[in-house]
Amino acid sequence: MMQTKSHLKKDDKVKVLAGKDKGKIGKVLEVNKKKARVLVENINIVKRHARPSAQNKQGGIIETEAPIHLSNVTLLCNKCLAPVRLKMQILEDGEKKRVCRKCDEIIEA
Repeated sequence: MMQTKSHLKKDDKVKVLAGKDKGKIGKVLEVNKKKARVLVENINIVKRHARPSAQNKQGGIIETEAPIHLSNVTLLCNKCLAPVRLKMQILEDGEKKRVCRKCDEIIEA
């Protein structure tokens, strides 16, 4: 399976563009580049039925986050608080940084 490029990193703030949680904002918990999916905090909550086990003594219905496709989320800029596209900028010390196209603010993860 081919690995896709991802504009997102862990701890980024994202806004959901499509699906049942459209419009919600959350923090990225995990990025899976091979499957082109991202796990976002409190987004795409699914219910799983679990039997009692060593880790889960009680069993029952457990609510967890499920990954959503990268194309269904967009990055939020910390300064202008708007969904933005990125550009890569090379700084004086030769380091590449992600920069907001609207306000030219460096986006830190």
